[in-house]
This record gives sequence, structure tokens and C-alpha cells, in this order.
Amino acid sequence: MLENIFTLLMLVMLQAVLGFDNLLYISLESKKAPEQDRKRVRKVGILIAIGLRIVLLFLLVSLIDYFQEPFSFLTGDFKDVAEFAFNGHSLIVLIGGGFIIYTAIKEIWHMISKHDLTQDVDAANSNRSKSANAAIVSIVLMNLVFSFDSILAAIGLTSDIENPTTAFIIMAIAIVISGLLMLILADKISAFLAKNRMYEVLGLFILFIVGIMLVTEGGHLAHIKLFGNEIVPMSKTTFYFVLAVLVIVDVVQGRYQKKLLAESQHAKMKQGEGSH
Repeated sequence: MLENIFTLLMLVMLQAVLGFDNLLYISLESKKAPEQDRKRVRKVGILIAIGLRIVLLFLLVSLIDYFQEPFSFLTGDFKDVAEFAFNGHSLIVLIGGGFIIYTAIKEIWHMISKHDLTQDVDAANSNRSKSANAAIVSIVLMNLVFSFDSILAAIGLTSDIENPTTAFIIMAIAIVISGLLMLILADKISAFLAKNRMYEVLGLFILFIVGIMLVTEGGHLAHIKLFGNEIVPMSKTTFYFVLAVLVIVDVVQGRYQKKLLAESQHAKMKQGEGSH
């Protein structure tokens, strides 16, 4: 029993750590819905995702060999130019990573190109309810992409448990607990980004790096080789190091800009006093 409790705690911690980028995506994606629906979008999206995560867990436990086995019709070798052997796991990770990169680039471009920064990114005025539903669907789908690796890691952590039913119950409980934590933290992260809009850029670039990490991982899982060079996945250590550098640079730059602004205002005040 104590060993099972320890495994459960480890799984909850694993889900929480790997779920940070998922929370960031949820917060940014929910902004596309009408303002009055954003809280509901986050809650409904996460609750549906919790249920689908348990379904995904059941499928992976039952069909894990199928997801890892390469598809014969998606295996090829083109004369030292490209080699690949796609399986279910690699396709899910590649498509999810590509979509995240597209979303991050699109939002960054939108922030640069729009003229009125006081307006939030909003859904189409003609069909707001559809936009809210679309945001929920995006959150649920990307939640499954993010949860794929964490569920596989959870299966690995519970491989020593002899009773498969006990292992499944422990993993399901960990998914529910981590989902409830996401439910609590999603609103807080969204509120923080709403009050500190300058961190939206940082969040989008973190999301962009998450997409690159998923694409490299998917390429590695598909055994893709380009001109004889195998695609190497970005390690979690590298990801967290880049994440830390981005945060530090953003904090230092923010403080430096405040200092420059204060000096500029002080110079204008002195200039105004001198003119009188």
C-alpha cells in the first residue's frame, strides 16, 4: 500500500511538471473565446480532457504495441536523402507540435501587426458561441497531445505493479488529481497574463519552443533521417534551460526598460523646469 501511495504521488508530480506547457496553451487559447465565456471554456475543456485522458490511458494500456509499431505504408527510404518509419505515437506528436508552432507564430504575428493593443484577441462577432466551442475543442485536442508522453511515462512508472487493475486505478487517480490542479491553476494563470500582458510574448515563445520540442521528438520516434543525419529530440533538460534563459532575459529587459523610462521622464521634467 505504501509503495502504491508513493507511486501515486510520483505520478501526480510528473503530471504537474509536464502539464505546465499545457496550462500555458489553455490560458492563451481561451483568450480567443468571447470574454464572458472564457472561464467556462477553460473549465469545460479541462473537464472533458480529464475524461478523454482516462480513455486514452485505457487505449494505450491495451494497444501500446500498436502505437509503437511502424506503419508499413508510412515507411520508406529515398536513396540517402530521407528515411522514415512513422508509427501512431510519432504522428500524434508531430501533428501536435506542428499545430503549436503554427499557433504561436500566428499569435505573435497578430500581436505585431494589430494597431489597437487595447483590444483583446476576440472571437468573430457574428458567431461567438461557435468560437467558444472551437476553443474548447482546441483545448481538448491539444491536452491529449500533451498528455500522450506523460501517460506513457506513467505506464513506465507503474510497470513494477503486478496487478494491472491496481496500476490502471493509480494512473487514473493521478490523472484526475492533476486535472483538478489544472482546473484551479488555469484561471490564475489566465488572470496573471491578463494583468501582465507584456508576458504574453514570453508565453508565446515558450509555446513555440514546446512545439519545436514535440516536432523533434516526433521526428525521432518516426526514425526520420535527412541526408543520413538522424533527428535528435530536444531533451527536457535543454527545454527547461532555454525556458529559464527566456524568463531571465524577459525579467532583466523589463527592469531595464523601466529604468530607461524613469530616466527619460526625469530628463523631460528637468528640461521643462529649465524652459520656465
